[in-house]
Amino acid sequence: MDLSAIGRAALIAREGRRLSAYRDSVGIWTIGVGHTSAAGPPLVTPGLRLSAAECDALFARDVARYADTVRGAVPADLPADLPEHAFDALVSLCFNIGQPAFLRSTVIRRLRAGDREGAAEAILMWNRPASIVTRRQAEHDQFRTPYALALPSARRGEAPVAAPPAAVPPARRPIPRAPHLVPARPQTRPAAPLEEPTRPEEPTRPEEPTRPEEPKGLWGRLLARLHPGA
Repeated sequence: MDLSAIGRAALIAREGRRLSAYRDSVGIWTIGVGHTSAAGPPLVTPGLRLSAAECDALFARDVARYADTVRGAVPADLPADLPEHAFDALVSLCFNIGQPAFLRSTVIRRLRAGDREGAAEAILMWNRPASIVTRRQAEHDQFRTPYALALPSARRGEAPVAAPPAAVPPARRPIPRAPHLVPARPQTRPAAPLEEPTRPEEPTRPEEPTRPEEPKGLWGRLLARLHPGA
């Protein structure tokens, strides 16, 4: 396991990044991202300057050494179960207090005893000088809080660090339940109306022969007699 991109961003925010040598809060000459002479070359002296590329390379080398120290300090069967956020918090602590102090710390003793919650509380024991307390609180929170729930801050009470977007895990969301599906009822076609029984057609009656109209009046009857076919 290595320091994650989120852990790297948090550590840089806590240490600061300065290209000129300066004295830290306890008077130790420091340069780059928290580099001191105790971490190895270059020897930090007044007036020392670094380029941006040199600063990044020095930090990458330093942080790799501290990550190795953390990996070697925890029990052999723990790294597989140690969450990324907890590992990053331990690297941040080790980077700040130094490897010898970290290796003999109560944090490591409790981790080796399987007391992870006790190890988190032991981070808060490293509370001197007073200006370091909010950093320790942030490391304590980082150790206990998965990145999917909250990103770490440089110090408790400050805004979360700006981590690379690709490094931020998706927030945990409740898995939506499948909608309750009501089985569709089979559609029934309306029954065809019953046809009324057809009545048999009545036989047609033969038409009666029409009788010739009788001539009306006297002259009519007379003419009918004289001309019967007319």
